[in-house]
Amino acid sequence: MLALLGRAALDLRPLRESQPFRRLWLGQAISFIGNEISFVAIPIQLYSLTHSTLDVGLLGLCSLGPLLVVPLVGGAIADAVDRRLLVFATEVGAVFVSAGLVANALLAQPRVWPLYVLQILGVGIFSLGAPAMRSIAPRLVPKEQIAAANALEGVYSNLGAVAGPALAGVLVAAVGFRWTYAIDLATFAASLASVWALPKLPPADDADRPGLRSIVEGFRYVRTKPALLGIFLVDSNAMVFGMPMALFPALGERLGGGPRATGLLYAAPYAGALVASVLSGWVGHVRRQGLGVVVAAGIWGGAIAIFGFMTTLPAALALLALAGAADYVSAVLRSTIALTATPDSMRGRISGIELAQVASAPSLGNLEAGVVASLTSIRLSVVSGGLACIVGTLAVAAALPQLLRYDSRDPHT
Repeated sequence: MLALLGRAALDLRPLRESQPFRRLWLGQAISFIGNEISFVAIPIQLYSLTHSTLDVGLLGLCSLGPLLVVPLVGGAIADAVDRRLLVFATEVGAVFVSAGLVANALLAQPRVWPLYVLQILGVGIFSLGAPAMRSIAPRLVPKEQIAAANALEGVYSNLGAVAGPALAGVLVAAVGFRWTYAIDLATFAASLASVWALPKLPPADDADRPGLRSIVEGFRYVRTKPALLGIFLVDSNAMVFGMPMALFPALGERLGGGPRATGLLYAAPYAGALVASVLSGWVGHVRRQGLGVVVAAGIWGGAIAIFGFMTTLPAALALLALAGAADYVSAVLRSTIALTATPDSMRGRISGIELAQVASAPSLGNLEAGVVASLTSIRLSVVSGGLACIVGTLAVAAALPQLLRYDSRDPHT
């Protein structure tokens, strides 16, 4: 039993053995929670100014464009320049965005339009630097610790996704918007210091110049690598057909809890992912990582399908937590495959493609869930989506058997 618990415990070797990774992890963990606070505070402030759910919904539209396009550009740039300098430059840009939120909140009558502009700028700057940030770990830790490094990054992202919204609500109520945004602004000191302390991360000798040709080469590389193509298709399928978050407000009412139940439904997948991240030590020992992605996606779909039949809130939350835990495992394995099966000269572009896919698929999934629910019923939408996720995952596995055979010991086959 002790051996089993030891294998499940979070693998801390990247933090213990790599000082640059440890500094970066701590700085990004602090800054990420601050970012999540502002991420939730912006729609709260917008609604307080307009009292319009449509106006709040337009924030999502402001984010979608940058998330679809800018990561592809950022990935091409990341492969051609020092990634440390690119990340630092985008962090500085994010500081100015956060300062703009503070300045607007300090006005006697805060304006609405800066919230939209700053949302676009903030998401665009994040999308530009994210591929470089996501492709740094292989330069800081040994190959055998990449999965552990990805799992550790998942700890603070899941913790931030759970704690950030809660802190945002408390801070807005206690100290107002100006101090809430100021706290986010202050957290950038940690991330700036951690990035500046990184060693130089120059591009590979065979790196391409950034441009449209470079971006196209990234897509061509994915097409020639069945394992990479497979993980992108599996995740897109899972998010398009098995993403029912748009139905959570209606489900919260049906489960008898109203807004409180709705909030818990949104938080449950992240809570499950957080638990899974703490018990993720075993993930680094998985050799058949492609098979692991397929199994995890199947569990996600099965949990969502069963969730659709639930009539009590605790059972519904438990199944969403299970789905979130499976999605976390899938995300760690997918990111590990993307980083280890790709040469350093292309990691930025592949990370950019992955980010664009991860960002866009859930939006399509929420649209699919809403349309099917409006045409049939909420339960049928959720259940059919979960089952379609399983069927689609099996179809991808059958069409790309190389994904199932992928072995972390020989990632370039």
